[in-house]
Amino acid sequence: MEASVLCWLATADSSGQPNVSPKEVFRAFDDRHVVIANIASPVSAKNIEENPRVCVSLVDILVQKGHKIMGSAINVRRHTDDYRKWVAPLLPIVGDRFPVRSVFVIQVERTVEIIAPSYLLFGESTSESSQIEAAEAAYGVRRLPAA
Repeated sequence: MEASVLCWLATADSSGQPNVSPKEVFRAFDDRHVVIANIASPVSAKNIEENPRVCVSLVDILVQKGHKIMGSAINVRRHTDDYRKWVAPLLPIVGDRFPVRSVFVIQVERTVEIIAPSYLLFGESTSESSQIEAAEAAYGVRRLPAA
């Protein structure tokens, strides 16, 4: 999760119309919950109220591996008793930059590994380091050294 710059939250409304929205403030709360800050996501909030089934995708874009998290979500609003508990791990990330309107709390039911097709199709010549090198060359970026 720490290697992902964004996560992608997939929701669906009551009629089943899907919506995918990037989120930049998220954390694992514990081994059963993920919390995502609702900064500017009225469609995601409305969809979660109507249909709690969600999917979150997290990918390290250079390594091209990650996880898909499936589960049920609730939208914890600022005025509720539990808000402070759920927002706590997100506050160090947002600081004073963004208002957190509510917190999407995902109860994790299942996780699935995401892996780029290159690992499957060209396994003998594909490694995390080769994927990083190829992504750095293609996108003109460099991974920062670990702190």
